[in-house]
Amino acid sequence: MRARWYLYVPLSAALLATIFPFVWMASGAFKPRQEILAGGASILPHNATLENFRDLFTRTDFTGYFLNSGLVAVAVVAGNLVFCSMLAYALTKLEFPGRKLLFGTVMTMLMVPTVVTFIPLFVLVTKMGLINTYGALILPFLATPLGVFIMRQFISQIPDELIEAARLDGAGEFRILFTVILPLCGPALATLAILQFLSSWNEFLWPLVAAQTEDMYTLPVGIALISASANSVNYGLLLAGATLIVLPILGLFLFLQRYFIQGVATTGLK
Repeated sequence: MRARWYLYVPLSAALLATIFPFVWMASGAFKPRQEILAGGASILPHNATLENFRDLFTRTDFTGYFLNSGLVAVAVVAGNLVFCSMLAYALTKLEFPGRKLLFGTVMTMLMVPTVVTFIPLFVLVTKMGLINTYGALILPFLATPLGVFIMRQFISQIPDELIEAARLDGAGEFRILFTVILPLCGPALATLAILQFLSSWNEFLWPLVAAQTEDMYTLPVGIALISASANSVNYGLLLAGATLIVLPILGLFLFLQRYFIQGVATTGLK
């Protein structure tokens, strides 16, 4: 019992330190601008108001930013679930020349910083005529090395006997993947979906460069635009926008948390 006490105290302190900025952010979104600038130790607003949220939707194109981010994030997640699963299945259960070399390439890309490929990717997208389109925001991220690694580690634990039985019944590789393999990969798929949604939803640098007009901006770029365009920073507006940005991520995690925890726990077993 005593050992548990010494364990729970630091864990509780770490939890409070982690969630405090989010609580302060959400509280600040309901505070008048004067109360935010006044500072103080109060977390809860003295004069709660929805003015910041009203201004967010009336003075900015927040709805457009939100729809752009949602479209891009959903497309990126769907692409990763499909294409990463296909490549992981091929690397794990199929025999073909160069399989080990291909997997080695995927592992190498995990160690390459994103900024290294930023300029070549921008040049490639520009030559394809995709700048300032949804294609520029989606296509480069439809499959990622991390997604392939997560799915490969999970698929490698599925017995080969299931695949052989399906082949004996006349099923092709695509049918085996989508009717036998993927239904067993719920935790890995949930883990991949959360990680890719989080990455795409919070991406700032690439949309800032690839989206060159305001109607194509995603939420992080749009919120930064709000801050940069004001003569004096409207912190209430920024806090309201940041609070709304967090809500979809929080909802997705709460919905998939059981599968996410199981996926993280089992991905590295083999």
